[in-house]
Amino acid sequence: MIKVLIVEDDPMVAEFNKRYLKEMKGFHLSGIVHNVRDARDFLSKEQVNLLLLDVYMPGANGLELLHFIREQKIAVDVILITAAADTEKIQTALRLGAVDYLIKPFEFERFNQALAKYKEKYAFFEKSRIFNQEELDERILHSDQRPSGELIIELPKGLTSSTLQVIIDVIKSKEGSLFSTDDIAESTLISRVSVRKYLKYLTQLGVLEESLTYGIGRPVYFYTLKKDKLSQVNM
Repeated sequence: MIKVLIVEDDPMVAEFNKRYLKEMKGFHLSGIVHNVRDARDFLSKEQVNLLLLDVYMPGANGLELLHFIREQKIAVDVILITAAADTEKIQTALRLGAVDYLIKPFEFERFNQALAKYKEKYAFFEKSRIFNQEELDERILHSDQRPSGELIIELPKGLTSSTLQVIIDVIKSKEGSLFSTDDIAESTLISRVSVRKYLKYLTQLGVLEESLTYGIGRPVYFYTLKKDKLSQVNM
């Protein structure tokens, strides 16, 4: 279980982040603090794996906390969730090792992507202590690259590999049964419009088989997974 500390001065935003986090499997909210001083105090007493960190807060800002974490060699990862959108702050955060940077306001889908990608890397490091170059390149350093000769499918504009992986994971859990756009949207908390685009893409690849059912109200598209075709989607 990945332990998370939310560092956010706006109680409403902190609550939204808390609700979003509760929808993500594999994460546990260890606490919420509203300033850097309390965050430093919390980190001195509790071990957490991930901070969801704002930049603008009263007193010291989030980047100063990030500096402190690196100076003290505290073993914690950081995802920035902030309205700070200027080049200097973004570059500073990335140079200090932030694993992702979300600019407010953001959609749950983007939050989902950030956490799903982080969980994948966290699990990768947890399961092994020694890696070969191919594993490290594929899973961490150059995750968008594939070995020579392997088919690479370029995603259509507007689709992302992390969201596609989230949707595929849910589809796999429904293997052998019919499911609709609404079913996937409900399970992932991704909008129906976005889910529909991904399902259409997977149908075009032959990974899904689509059927139209007429009932009361609007017609509904249902899908079934063709598991033998999943190899066409290289994640």
